[in-house]
Amino acid sequence: MTDPAAAESLLAPLIWGGFVAAFLHAALPTHWLPFVLVGRAQGWRARMTLGAAALAGMVHVISTAIVGGLIVMAGLALEERLAGILPWIAAAMMFAFGGYYLVRAFRTRASSGRDEPGRDTPGRAVSDRAAFLGLMALLALSPGEVLLPLYLSGAQHGLYGLILLTLAFAGGTILGMVLLTGAAFMGASLLRLERLARFEGAILGAALIILGLLVAFGPL
Repeated sequence: MTDPAAAESLLAPLIWGGFVAAFLHAALPTHWLPFVLVGRAQGWRARMTLGAAALAGMVHVISTAIVGGLIVMAGLALEERLAGILPWIAAAMMFAFGGYYLVRAFRTRASSGRDEPGRDTPGRAVSDRAAFLGLMALLALSPGEVLLPLYLSGAQHGLYGLILLTLAFAGGTILGMVLLTGAAFMGASLLRLERLARFEGAILGAALIILGLLVAFGPL
C-alpha cells in the first residue's frame, strides 16, 4: 500500500476527485444561498455578491486546510506506530462521509415540499460591513468536513500532494459557489437550484465512496 509508484499513480485521480468533491460540496445550499439572500437584502450589485462568495470560499478552504493539517499530523503519528494503516483510515472516513451524504440526500428529498428557500423576508438591512463579516464567519467557522478525509490520503504524497489538493479544493469550492450564487442572483429559480443541489449531494456521497475504494484498493 505504500509503494511509491502506486502512490504516484493515485495523485492525479486524488486531485481531480478533490476538485469534484469540493465543487459538489459547494453546491449545497448552505454555501451559496446565504450570499444570494444577503446580497438582495443589502441591495448589493452582482459583482459585490460574487466577490463576497469567492472570498468566503477561499476562507472556507483555508479553515478546512488548517483542520486537515491537524488531522494529517495525528494520522502520521499513528502511521509510525501502525505502518500502512493511513490509507485505510482515509478510506474508512470517505465511506462514512459518503454514506452520510447519501442518507441525508434521500431524507432531504423525502421531506422537501415544505421548504421555501427562495422566499425573501423583508427586514431592515444591517451595515454592509456587518453583513460581509457575517458571511465570512459563516464559512470560516464551518470547515468542509467532507473534504477532510482526502487530506489523509494526500499525506502519502508529502507536502507537494497536500498543496495540490488544497489548490484543487480552492478551485472547486470557489467555482461552485460563484456559479450557483451568480445563477441565482441573476434571476434563475432558487427552488430549481436547491433541488439540483440536493441531487448533487447524493452524487457527492457516491463520489466519496468511489474515492474511498480507489484509496483503499488502488488503481485497477
